[in-house]
Amino acid sequence: MRATPQSSAPSSEVSSPDARTFLIAGQRVIAPRIVPGLHLVATPIGHLGDITLRALETLAGADLIACEDTRITHRLLERYGISARLKPYHEHNAAQARPKLLETLDRGGSVALVSDAGTPLISDPGYKLVRDVYAAGHQVISLPGPSAVLVALSLAGLPTDRFFFDGFLPSKQGARRTRLAELAAIDATLVLFEAGSRIQNTVRDLSELLGATREAAICRELTKLHQDVRRAPLHQLAAQADTMETRGEFVVVIAPPDPAAKVMSDEALDRWLTEALTKHSVKDAVAQAVEHSGRHKREIYARALELSRQRETGDGED
Repeated sequence: MRATPQSSAPSSEVSSPDARTFLIAGQRVIAPRIVPGLHLVATPIGHLGDITLRALETLAGADLIACEDTRITHRLLERYGISARLKPYHEHNAAQARPKLLETLDRGGSVALVSDAGTPLISDPGYKLVRDVYAAGHQVISLPGPSAVLVALSLAGLPTDRFFFDGFLPSKQGARRTRLAELAAIDATLVLFEAGSRIQNTVRDLSELLGATREAAICRELTKLHQDVRRAPLHQLAAQADTMETRGEFVVVIAPPDPAAKVMSDEALDRWLTEALTKHSVKDAVAQAVEHSGRHKREIYARALELSRQRETGDGED
């Protein structure tokens, strides 16, 4: 996931007494030599203290660091007193940047690849660089570490034996709803990224298209001071959408479809709605039916409107 860029862009080099050292608890540590090749380095997703010792050694010892946003990586390196050459590598310049990174490896050098936050190649263009590095005969080394996907899965309290990660959903509502309809039948826990500006509408779409009773967790500001995790069935989360904090980026985790869940038949749904409409508005009747029927909101709403019309005109079916 991308972190929020800082307002001013520093130079691409961080000054420090020694380009092969780093700071821990105020003590300067000499980084060991690292082997030539491409090093995939996971960086913190929020709390800067989550970086590993091996990651610090690699960042301090690499000849070059390829990063999404030099401003964000600069902040991390500055925290640990690391001086390094930074080279932007992101989806907009990847094709032009890859040959230059390969030149460093061809000379026997080392390149560390980082994303703005988390593990490289998870929802970023790094896989093309890894592919080309292998094709050129160079070594690829992966350093495990923070991942928003795994942190969210561990916090969600949902099945983790099988999960399907789909990255960021499309920004346009029509494309997003089409994608969610495709995901609805996948028999695995779903993990999605979403921007704060879209989270409210996305939660409503999830409830309607994936099934209102499916359990879910909406995770915000993971590992940060104001981390927030909301756990509830999707219909409850959709009802709370208007009150959700929208700042930051979100990870949404949705439980697999429940094969044992009972879906109300058409006849039973009609009986239930007919009774509910004698006491409640269409909106309230639909909300209750969504919770109890296991049916999608769209079809319930359409049926409730039809039954309400029949009730008003007196032309119900025999």
